[in-house]
Amino acid sequence: QVQLVESGGGLVQAGGSLRLSCAASGRTFSSYAMGWFRQTPGREREFVAALSRSGGSTRYADSVKGRFTISRDNAKNTVYLEMNSLKPEDTAVYYCAAAQAVGVMKDSPDYWGQGTQVTVSS
Repeated sequence: QVQLVESGGGLVQAGGSLRLSCAASGRTFSSYAMGWFRQTPGREREFVAALSRSGGSTRYADSVKGRFTISRDNAKNTVYLEMNSLKPEDTAVYYCAAAQAVGVMKDSPDYWGQGTQVTVSS
């Protein structure tokens, strides 16, 4: 069992930056690929980024490539999402997720966090 708790969301102006954090419980954090998703009202949850267990492999949605960076610190059981050049369309609830591998992150995460709100004003 893995529990995930996100933090770092908030209100930011367009063009600004935010860093989200996701703290994981348990000793098996390094056994999971980690990812971020986001969701806006009335829409399906959308994949944002994923990172392999070692941190050596990443995947990004086309909409965030070049602006967002996912990273992890296995010693701190934490995964991060650095978000730069934010746009109003990035406004959403952002969720952290854990999966068996990067390749299955989009379709079958095993665990979810509770989400953190990111609002980008124009």
